[in-house]
Amino acid sequence: MATRSKFSTGVFLSQTLNLLKTPLHEFHVSQGARMVDFAGWDMPLLYRGIIAEHQHTRKSASVFDVSHMGRVKFTGPDAVKFLNHLLTRNIAGAAVGQSLYSLVCNENGGVMDDVIVSRLEKHHLMVCNASNRLKLLAWFDRHRPGFDVQIHDETMQTAMVALQGPKVIELLDAVLPEPVAGLTRYHCMVQRYMLIPFTVCRSGYTGEDGVEVICGNSTALMAIKFLLKSDGEGAESLLHPAGLGARDTLRLEAGMPLYGHELNETVDPISAGLSWAVAKNKDFIGSKVLAGLAQHGTPQKLVGLLIDSPRTPRQDMAVLAGGKPVGRITSSTASPTLGRTIAMAYVLSEFSEPGTAVEVDLRGTPLAATVTKLPFYKRAV
Repeated sequence: MATRSKFSTGVFLSQTLNLLKTPLHEFHVSQGARMVDFAGWDMPLLYRGIIAEHQHTRKSASVFDVSHMGRVKFTGPDAVKFLNHLLTRNIAGAAVGQSLYSLVCNENGGVMDDVIVSRLEKHHLMVCNASNRLKLLAWFDRHRPGFDVQIHDETMQTAMVALQGPKVIELLDAVLPEPVAGLTRYHCMVQRYMLIPFTVCRSGYTGEDGVEVICGNSTALMAIKFLLKSDGEGAESLLHPAGLGARDTLRLEAGMPLYGHELNETVDPISAGLSWAVAKNKDFIGSKVLAGLAQHGTPQKLVGLLIDSPRTPRQDMAVLAGGKPVGRITSSTASPTLGRTIAMAYVLSEFSEPGTAVEVDLRGTPLAATVTKLPFYKRAV
């Protein structure tokens, strides 16, 4: 039977039955997952354990239910023009089958969300964070006048899973109608299995190779059971289910920002180390502010911290230099791969150089730490 817990990085103990359920909810419960409330969705925190699921992803293959994330379709003559007005990347240059990581910013350059936009044959598809979906839909509606564009939220009609790990591609190539080994990073394709279409994008949020697959609600449960049985059952199988807990520790090792931690509407992409995702040759909402920050620099920067203690600081704990606050923790974990405590933090730019010695104020106890370049972990190519 599924149990409930509290998840320290933005997930809270379920107190209500009025939670949204993904098409794979039945599967999670049947597997004994510990379920939590995440952005209004009843989601699996873990199955066997966060460390076990994390390590299995690094060495083999894991499947994550990410159906809670928003999926928004854009069509119409002005779809590209509209997206270019909203997004920091130049969508006009994307080829069919290409996906782009981008940001939606407000007028002050603050990040409203980080998204992935894929150009398919007849439309563009945006994947956004679950906690920001309704906010973004309202933002799109506010800015739609003057553009001939149709916006359709497909979140409730589709399912999405992330298959991540070094064994994923070989596993999928053995069962899918078309091989995905030739699909390069941040590219996507539409396949059909028994005439049922599904979209495969070679992307992910773990630092490992893998894909994200979008399919219709009615086929999701069948598909997940088929994939898990495709290479045998039990502990020796290549593919295991994994929950939000491992997804968080994996992304932190990979230095990937999480909205509500490293990103929010008061943080700009330049400070977050995402200047590579900000086009310099087009106007978009917030572009003038970001151009100024890119030219003159930002007062703070996102950095990694290696902490000389097994204790794990919480979000917003102060980073100190010479006993004075110079920044704040955004995320932290005991890294299963590195075997030590790691954190991401915003610090004043003059303290952002790798090798800089700082301290973290853990409720009055200083923890020695060293600034390091992100990511903490990078897979072997």
